[in-house]
Amino acid sequence: MNRSDNFNKASTSFFILLFIAGLLVGGLLSIYITLQEITELNDKVDFLEDQIVDQNGVQNVTYQDITIYQNASALVELYENVKESIVLVQGITSEGGVQGSGFVYTYLNRNVVITNYHVVHDTSSLSVTFSNGNGYEATVLGIDPYVDLAVLSVDALSVEFKPIEIVSSSSLRVGEMAIAIGNPYGLVGSLTTGVVSALGRTLTEEYAGGYSIPNIIQTSTPINPGNSGGPLLNAVGKVIGITTAIAEESQGLGFAIPSNTMLREIPALITTGAYDGHSYLGVSGQDMSYNLAQDIGSSITFGWKIQSVTSGGPSEGILSIGDIITELNGTKIRNNDELASYLSDKTLPAETLLITAVRESSTIELTIVLGTRPAPPI
Repeated sequence: MNRSDNFNKASTSFFILLFIAGLLVGGLLSIYITLQEITELNDKVDFLEDQIVDQNGVQNVTYQDITIYQNASALVELYENVKESIVLVQGITSEGGVQGSGFVYTYLNRNVVITNYHVVHDTSSLSVTFSNGNGYEATVLGIDPYVDLAVLSVDALSVEFKPIEIVSSSSLRVGEMAIAIGNPYGLVGSLTTGVVSALGRTLTEEYAGGYSIPNIIQTSTPINPGNSGGPLLNAVGKVIGITTAIAEESQGLGFAIPSNTMLREIPALITTGAYDGHSYLGVSGQDMSYNLAQDIGSSITFGWKIQSVTSGGPSEGILSIGDIITELNGTKIRNNDELASYLSDKTLPAETLLITAVRESSTIELTIVLGTRPAPPI
């Protein structure tokens, strides 16, 4: 073999290797370009997915708007369903005319009107006017000034009565819708809405002889003079309370007697004219606090501190001035709201109550037989 043949073979091998190298480089370049395109495509897919998420977000907002509109529609229907159950209560007193609200209720097939005691207090004549404008004479069947409650009998045709249901207030929670319908300033059939803003408040009214009305519902629902006695409704139009008071010079501070109080007392008010189930301790006191504890040198910052003991009352000789009540029957008592609510819901006159109290630096347990609260100063 000559040098020329060797050269030709070497040249051929070189070009073959060069061709193969070109193929490898081209393949790698092609793969690189393809990967770049895939990356760009993934970026575009991610961008589109973000756009879809944003669009879904807009759709969610639209859905919420629709839900709000549906709730507004339900509120319209609720009003239509209950407006004929709400009445205007008017009376004559020595100082002039008074007016408030009320609602129709049925107990053992007897139609009555529920309202506040302070609406009918000291009236010489009473009338009830239904939503259709028909007015009739009314008489008081029963009253309990201690909870600002009154039941009226109305001399009207049976077709006028559109009873509304009272449901338990036990399951109420702060934040639930609260709706008031009444006659503020004589503006008949006015509806306002808000929420339950607190539970378990106490309220003291001039007709209650200084005793607290327990378990009061606090609401942001606007209430004005003339609303008194009207129903406080839940989101489905059932009575959860009766509007009774507002905090003077406040905004969004209304108060209602809870429906459980009405359900407990209405039977007695209709059949006997009064309610005698208010248990009685015969003491007065004040809420404990950090500052008060510092002032009196106590380590207890909660509870109810006794300020006076009524002579001849159930607590005479058992509780002493300065005692701090911390528990009733094993239930922690933080303040007067909780003490009044417990006595109202969990006890009756003549029952024995176990009281845990702090006297000076010692914790003691006392038993008291509850009395019956004196007749209200009506």
